[in-house]
Amino acid sequence: MRRTGVGVCGGAVFLLLTPVADSALRYRVAEEGPADVMIGNVAADLGLSAGTGSGDVTFALESGSEFFKIDNVTGELTTGQRRIDREKLSQCQMIFDENECFLDFEVSVIGPLQSWVDLFEGRVVITDINDNTPSFPSSVLTLSVEENRPIGTLYLLPTATDRDFGRNGIDRYELIQDGSSSGRRGALDNNGGGAGGGVRSSVFELQVADTPDGEKQPQLIVKGPLDREARDSYELVLRVRDGGNPPRSSQALLRVAITDVNDNSPRFERAIYEAEMAENAPPGTPVLQVRASDRDVGVNGQVEYVFGAATESVRRLLRLDEATGWLSVLHRIDREEVAQLRFTVTARDRGQPPRTDRATVVLVVRDENDNVPVVEIRKIGRILVRDGVALVPENVLVDTPVALVQVSDRDQGENGAVTCTVVGDVPFTLKPAGETANRKKYFLHTSALLDYEATKEYSVTIVAVDSGSPSLSSNSSLMVRVVDINDHTPTFAQAVVEVHFAENNQPGERVVTVVAADADSGKNAEIVYSLDPSVTGLFYIDADNGDIRATGVLDREVRERYEFQVIARDKGFPSLQGSATVVIMVTDRNDNTPKFVQEVFTFYVKENLLANSPVGMVTVTDADEGENAELRRGEDTFSIENNTGTIFSSVTFDRERRSTYTFRVRAIDGGAPPRSATATVSLIVTDENDNAPSVTSPTNDSYTLLPPASSTRTIVRTVAASDSDFGRNADLRFSLVGGNPFRLFEIGLASGVITVAEPLERRHRGLHRLVVRVNDSGEPSLCATALVHVFINESLVNATLVDAQVIMNMTCIENSLCDGGSNTDNVFISVSVTIKL
Repeated sequence: MRRTGVGVCGGAVFLLLTPVADSALRYRVAEEGPADVMIGNVAADLGLSAGTGSGDVTFALESGSEFFKIDNVTGELTTGQRRIDREKLSQCQMIFDENECFLDFEVSVIGPLQSWVDLFEGRVVITDINDNTPSFPSSVLTLSVEENRPIGTLYLLPTATDRDFGRNGIDRYELIQDGSSSGRRGALDNNGGGAGGGVRSSVFELQVADTPDGEKQPQLIVKGPLDREARDSYELVLRVRDGGNPPRSSQALLRVAITDVNDNSPRFERAIYEAEMAENAPPGTPVLQVRASDRDVGVNGQVEYVFGAATESVRRLLRLDEATGWLSVLHRIDREEVAQLRFTVTARDRGQPPRTDRATVVLVVRDENDNVPVVEIRKIGRILVRDGVALVPENVLVDTPVALVQVSDRDQGENGAVTCTVVGDVPFTLKPAGETANRKKYFLHTSALLDYEATKEYSVTIVAVDSGSPSLSSNSSLMVRVVDINDHTPTFAQAVVEVHFAENNQPGERVVTVVAADADSGKNAEIVYSLDPSVTGLFYIDADNGDIRATGVLDREVRERYEFQVIARDKGFPSLQGSATVVIMVTDRNDNTPKFVQEVFTFYVKENLLANSPVGMVTVTDADEGENAELRRGEDTFSIENNTGTIFSSVTFDRERRSTYTFRVRAIDGGAPPRSATATVSLIVTDENDNAPSVTSPTNDSYTLLPPASSTRTIVRTVAASDSDFGRNADLRFSLVGGNPFRLFEIGLASGVITVAEPLERRHRGLHRLVVRVNDSGEPSLCATALVHVFINESLVNATLVDAQVIMNMTCIENSLCDGGSNTDNVFISVSVTIKL
């Protein structure tokens, strides 16, 4: 702990921290309270009232924030949002002293600009409130009472439990009589007197004794004669109340059975059994044997052992042999969870009713080195530590605390004695910050100056080793990221930048790009460029990328040389800047550019034109002299004649493969540097009727079955054809040129759909072969023919004969007649084959 004093230096008030012994921050607060309950003022209790609230000294809660919070300016400590339930705090489960249930916290006191940091520990004692109701182990309690017992005979009754303690714990027991003895109900207080207007019982009385452990033991006293033959049972109500305000209470039904006499009770060899047992002992390991003897014989002298006042954890961890009294391990015991087991064992005989005795057992769990040290790295002061990463400015002084390291071990003694070191060659070291039982705290300090430009981050590994045998160890890592500050000036690669720039430039044309470098990062390395004000209006610079551009047109005859300063300023705070000299030499250039008479030339050329034929001519002029029109082609398909600008094709055009060509031509003069111009040439290939139609369906060897009952306008078949040409050259017309002597069929001129034109008669049955000609609309027209077989009949029972006839027609008759002659009907005569079915 440290003491705070106040000093004055140069008119400024500052705090002096000097060690103080036994000045721990200690407070008290009741459990189950709401948020923002005032606990205490850390600033006042540490004597830090001078300067508090001015911002010079601030406070931070380094641990305990789960339940508490602190005002970083005033130091006022209050409760947090999470309610504190004393009975649910793990460290208070086995506590029976009000002052031993507490929550620890840590608070850091931080000087101006974190020039110093002090850490203080505090403790808040959690006081109990009456929030638990006392209760019996069962809603129905049974007791066997021997008949003919003398007046004043005492019987122990089951005790109730209350999770609260002190005045909120069990305060009194009451016995409520049943109505069978007096005709109405009443309550007997701890001294046997009536309560609530009840009538004093003539048979039983309640007495409460204080045990050496500070507990209250309810006892039932016989105050009247008991005759089992007259009455063998009584039902009473046993009520328990605590001492809270208001009090809480519960009750249980007490059934008293009157039995025959068992004269002697078992007696333990001693009242308290103490033993030590090893942590993590395997199940079945014997721990301790309790022994009791009974002077009775037979079943009244046979003793059996059961747990008495024992918590659920005792019954879960230990096994009590009912016959021998041996206590053994039932489940492995973790000393860090349970350091001591204290309970009672009851010895009872087998008499009717059984008689009992009780002994206390105290088992101390001996520690084993079974827990590795735990290394926890947390923030301290204003340096942020989050997700294992600390952000530390590169300009912090040597020996600056950057993090708090807490090392703990749940074991005891040497097993919990831990040493802690920093591993590796890093500019950090550990310095003690405090120590409590099995817990040490260190500040992680810088041991050398940090330089962001040299090393941007460090991986700091902290290893903790305990002193057990064998020793156990663990480690934790902290990534320290060095935060850049603006400590480097922007620097140009050249102090003087000389550039030659041609006259007659375009306004806004880039003259040169200057680049400065900054070894910092982020905003500290972001550079803004500016020019010497003396050249304002002639040149300007892009503030972001350093491009220097001319605002107007430079003329070498007016001025041949410009010289000015370029300034590079970073965006850090405070900003740093550097400069360089730029010298611009204005050079002569070729002033006139070749010009095409038009930007786009469009030429039309017929397909199938022979290769190396001229397809067009481009015209370009240049006011300069010399070689002013060196034309270059823009596509491998064409070549150009430099002198005339005539364009030649190197291939024969096929419009069906490609209908347009677009390319650029460039004219370059002979100036230094040369000037050039470009133009676009669009070449459109016009279509020639060089492709005949092609019939795609039906095939010549197929046929269609047409029922004789088909009416006119019935669609028989559709002839489909295509033509690779374009426009009128691909406009197709269909006609029947043969095989239709009865004029039974007609075909759509444009659609190619064959339909029935006349009613079908019996004489028309058989196979008809129609010759269809497809003509395009080109000049001259090209054509294709197709055979369409139509079989007029009810069915295809004799399909084989039809197939044979179709094949015969295919063999004997030429497939194509596109000569436009008049002998079509004579060559393609209709064949009508009647198949007898």
